Amino acid sequence: MEKLIDQFIHYLMVEKGLAQNTIESYRRDLISYRLFLKKIGNIPIQETNRSHIIAYLLELKNKGRATSTVSRNLAAIRAFYQYLLRDRYIIKDPSQNLESPKIDKRLPKVLSIEQVDNLLKMPDTNTIAGLRDKAMLELLYATGIRVSELVSLNIEDVNLNMGFIKCIGKGSKERIVPLGELAISSIGRYLDYGRVKLVSNRTDSALFLNQHGKRLTRQGFWKILKKYVKMASIDVDITPHTLRHSFATHLLENGADLRSVQEMLGHADISTTQIYTHLTKARLKEVYSKTHPRA
Repeated sequence: MEKLIDQFIHYLMVEKGLAQNTIESYRRDLISYRLFLKKIGNIPIQETNRSHIIAYLLELKNKGRATSTVSRNLAAIRAFYQYLLRDRYIIKDPSQNLESPKIDKRLPKVLSIEQVDNLLKMPDTNTIAGLRDKAMLELLYATGIRVSELVSLNIEDVNLNMGFIKCIGKGSKERIVPLGELAISSIGRYLDYGRVKLVSNRTDSALFLNQHGKRLTRQGFWKILKKYVKMASIDVDITPHTLRHSFATHLLENGADLRSVQEMLGHADISTTQIYTHLTKARLKEVYSKTHPRA
């Protein structure tokens, strides 16, 4: 089964072109499933049936795994079986018609406009690191791109004269996202006075660099963000996606149409973007309750 998993992962990379994070999640989930099958009797994949899959999902649930984790595991298993069926490693797909557990859609946490303004004031732009950090935070809030997309940006992906960036999202899909004036100014100052002093290899095209002159990682950015959140005394439970959620919510609150926000966020399905409409409604109710004299 280990060899089949490797072949399946190669198929996802080469033929399906899935994002690296998705591929790694599938790999981990399928290795976990393989270990489960080994534990309950070293069952070959060709001899597995519906009850084995259900037993595995129940074990995940009993271990306290989140519904979203169980659902993702089932998606990986289902895709794996479909691949095996297509290439005739099996004659029947035991995952067929298995329903994914219903996931309660929790509204994402967002910052208020005042909290965002305060956060963006935190970097000390008299320092090289501060110039970089200011540029990153302004860019994230101006575009709503994912942190993985932020750290993957190269210099040539940014057009300050025209006011846009080009980024590669999930499924290797390219999209163009406009920049605001404050983001353009911050990125320009970083390029002129910050990056030139950070870069260790002049041929390196990475936009955002760490103190060693190498491309900044997601983990590196996460540490930076947490530092500024603490400095700004923001008590919201921050995640790397918080500025992305705030970007989308603030756009919709100020009259942006859903399709435009979907395109800027890079969502394949507009239903993913619609969660922000629920969020804006929830915020409107909260404002009404706090401000209307007869609420």
